[in-house]
Amino acid sequence: MRLTLRQLQIFLAVCDGGSTSAAAQAIALSQSATSAALNELEQLLAIQLFDRVGKRLLLNDNGRLLVPQARQMLDAALTIERQFAQAEAGNAIGLYIGASTTIGTYLLPHILASFCARQTPAIPRVMIANTADVAAAVASFAVDVGLIEGPCHEPELQVEPWLSDELIVVCAPHYRLARIAERGAVTPAMLREAAWLLREPGSGTREAVEQALVPHLHRLRSAGEFSSAEAIKHAAAAGLGVACLSRLVVADLMEVGKLVELKTTLPPLQRRFYLVHQQHKILSARLSAFMQFCRDWNGTHAAAAAP
Repeated sequence: MRLTLRQLQIFLAVCDGGSTSAAAQAIALSQSATSAALNELEQLLAIQLFDRVGKRLLLNDNGRLLVPQARQMLDAALTIERQFAQAEAGNAIGLYIGASTTIGTYLLPHILASFCARQTPAIPRVMIANTADVAAAVASFAVDVGLIEGPCHEPELQVEPWLSDELIVVCAPHYRLARIAERGAVTPAMLREAAWLLREPGSGTREAVEQALVPHLHRLRSAGEFSSAEAIKHAAAAGLGVACLSRLVVADLMEVGKLVELKTTLPPLQRRFYLVHQQHKILSARLSAFMQFCRDWNGTHAAAAAP
């Protein structure tokens, strides 16, 4: 077998950096050696993996086909190096965790603080993105485990229900629906005509909100889309519309009176958080320990995580 892990590592470094010079810096290799290894890989496979556009190397269809396989092989090799060190279960060094925005901002810091206090002061790498991007990163072995807040559509992932999260409808105290709510519950008909502040498509919060509200309201009249829950809650506090967000997200602005929870005739709104990992991934002792800690958090620490 002439294909080497080093060639695959260089290939992925070029994918990430977009050039052999950037890849060489990332993996501490000379540019000439990086270029030679990439050329050797392409000759070995008898294909071109990149389109050459000036000094840039852009993945072509062949390269895109190789990326997930290369990541899987490198991930397996790294796991083999670590899996026999039982002491590794006591620390988070080397873990790369993906978290969707609400979890990454409001829950994961508390989880990591407790985990590192009990195990090791080392903090793992964390990627925070919307649910779709986190799920894709887990599926491609770019991150070790994902904590997501919406349905997962990646067939390669093992999906485990984790925490329940309460969604509430909020707006500014001076918003017209807040004044109506002072006299009685807001009806679905009123909410149907409201200006809704929503997350972008691909967000777990967006999908969860639509699944919770659309069966009752039939549609959501969008007044704006935002790429973070933080932006939405501040937009709602400014009076731009109403929002359906996790209670974790809006607790701080509700406490100081900048947002109010609308009393509605809707049933309680909830969604699930999930732990996901690649079904073909070898779970190291370190990763297994972290995932078990997250599971235990459900029963012992979830209430303490609220701001």
